[in-house]
Amino acid sequence: MSESDVKHGLTRIDDTCWEIPAEARADMRVPARVFADAELLDEIGGDLSLEQIQNVATLPGVYGAALAMPDIHQGYGFPVGGVAATVAPDGVISPGGVGYDINCGVRLLALPVTVEELGRRVEPLVSEIARRVPVGTGRSGGLKLDGRALDRVMTHGPRILAAEHGIGTPEDVERTESRGCMEGADPAAVSDRARSRGAGQLGTLGSGNHFLEVQRVGAVLRSEAADAYGLSEGQVTVLIHSGSRGLGHQVCTDYVRWMDSALARHRIKLPDRQLACAPLSSPEGRAYMSAMAAAANFAWANRATLAHRVREAIRKVLGRDIAERTRQVYDVAHNIAKLEEHGGRTLCVHRKGATRAFPPGSPDIPPAYRRVGQPVFIPGSMGTSSWVLAGQPGAMERSFGSACHGAGRRLSRAAAKRRVKGDELRRELEARGIVVRAPSNVGLAEEAPIAYKDVDRVVRVVERAGLAARVAELLPIGVVKG
Repeated sequence: MSESDVKHGLTRIDDTCWEIPAEARADMRVPARVFADAELLDEIGGDLSLEQIQNVATLPGVYGAALAMPDIHQGYGFPVGGVAATVAPDGVISPGGVGYDINCGVRLLALPVTVEELGRRVEPLVSEIARRVPVGTGRSGGLKLDGRALDRVMTHGPRILAAEHGIGTPEDVERTESRGCMEGADPAAVSDRARSRGAGQLGTLGSGNHFLEVQRVGAVLRSEAADAYGLSEGQVTVLIHSGSRGLGHQVCTDYVRWMDSALARHRIKLPDRQLACAPLSSPEGRAYMSAMAAAANFAWANRATLAHRVREAIRKVLGRDIAERTRQVYDVAHNIAKLEEHGGRTLCVHRKGATRAFPPGSPDIPPAYRRVGQPVFIPGSMGTSSWVLAGQPGAMERSFGSACHGAGRRLSRAAAKRRVKGDELRRELEARGIVVRAPSNVGLAEEAPIAYKDVDRVVRVVERAGLAARVAELLPIGVVKG
């Protein structure tokens, strides 16, 4: 074994996968594996994410291996970009393995126009979207729902919006992961504080790394899949990245506290209390699954409402016909835990900063896409490419049907602000023809491209590992941020 085959305590097991064996620590139950190339591994080694993925490998009931995607970086308990499966019903569920923004995810819309046909209307379109979509912290500007209506959203997700508020279409629901509704959601498991924080936030973007980006389709690498997804070179798209807002954050806060207080009763010892967890079959575990599902349904409804507001902006700038023919490609979650069948076992698959990537033939994919595989979206950062991929069989074999969710941070927000001036970044992006609408230069600096790993390199690792195959590149022409 050469020196280059061992880095940061990991041993290379193939071209894209590195491993820390279970024997490396007395408390690890399974190996920890990282999908990366040597350069990405050096970046990953700069924070505590490798220690965190080893900690994940200590969870009761963890199965196979604790996995880290090439966009991995340090998070709360679990690293962001972490995937772990536990055996139901006695394995644990950990809120830290889902994250505070439950069902943060991305939704891609495809317009029936090319960037050439859009022409000089790019700036008016981005401006109109920014005018209609509330951004930043707080809860103003969202859809006003009374308590019963909020319960219905948490129970049924976006399909209730179509029925009761004229938001979205049946095709949108069909082309959403889990059809936008996790079973078992129980609004009664969501605290009054969480409900209060989520009130008025349906249809709001939020802040941080959440964004709404107008793009054009660049290179198409797999024409069959691109045709199935309805994407063609030069076409205009809109990518929406948001989640469950304050409601999901409070759900995580509530259940981390409850599970932490119950660790001794369940005789669970952890190397990091941020991994607070409970058996899936326990009262705490069952309640969290019900509350998480409710928050996930709220998040899908949030992105559905954001998409509705984008269509309203398209109608205002480009006309009713274009708005009505703007179709949803897909919507995927990347902070969620689900009961799934893998290898003949029922597993609770935690995906924190990781997206589902099911292969061709999977019954969980919309019928229109089963021949080519599930759409997978990997956003870059402002000014860089984002990618549409298709799930591949290797994901089921190697990662519980998962791929990464983005480029992954390489600098903290504080470090990014020290190195980047927001006003200069805004001018740089606009000089490149990218329309920017953001209320804060500080927020822009925190999310500068330099703060993230090279998304093209990340995506190539995903493809070489056999998790998902590149279909089409998306290039930014306008961005709205909180």
